Amino acid sequence: MTAMLETPLGQSILARIRRIPVFETIGVEILEFGDGVCKARVPKDDRFDGIFESFHGGMLMTVADTIACFAVLTQTGPDEPMATTDMNIRFLAPCLTDVTAVATVIKLGRTMCPVQVDLFDAAGQKVAVAQVNYIRLPGKPNRG
Repeated sequence: MTAMLETPLGQSILARIRRIPVFETIGVEILEFGDGVCKARVPKDDRFDGIFESFHGGMLMTVADTIACFAVLTQTGPDEPMATTDMNIRFLAPCLTDVTAVATVIKLGRTMCPVQVDLFDAAGQKVAVAQVNYIRLPGKPNRG
């Protein structure tokens, strides 16, 4: 999977996603790309804590949504217009450390693309599972 980072497609995806403001805001570090898969780490930042000094649930959902999109781009290329249609998350444990997200495209459909995302703390404990769904928007201008 990591080898895809070094390919022209991997480099064009990285160039595209680095232009997304949330990428820098939350500090995404891409660890691996594969066909329909993205693994990334986001550092814990106290500015994004919830009430109990753990990674805020809304921020974990943002991580899941963001990394899921990158997994879809590994199959569509970096210029595919798309939008999130819906997402859900199940929190399993508080995340007190950096979070690693592993997103896997369930199906790259002509219109809809559901993605499974598993989120882990630094010790490898699964802290959440999410599913994010994207709609492909062919014919819409890519604003990236």
